[in-house]
Amino acid sequence: MNNKIKKRFVAGAICPSCKSMDTIMLFFENNVEKLACVNCDYSESQTEKQVDDAKRQNESVIGVFKP
Repeated sequence: MNNKIKKRFVAGAICPSCKSMDTIMLFFENNVEKLACVNCDYSESQTEKQVDDAKRQNESVIGVFKP
């Protein structure tokens, strides 16, 4: 069984800690989204619910369908 975690770099992202560009990687571990910088010790975690809530803040309702 392959337990390798897929890690993706976020193009153009700047590390909030060391200010380096293109050093932030994104990956999921135990259903938790994690960000980490490969240049310093910066890391951040978000559960799927926090990620979904953040995405929904930018949504707007056009209309509500009531049958």
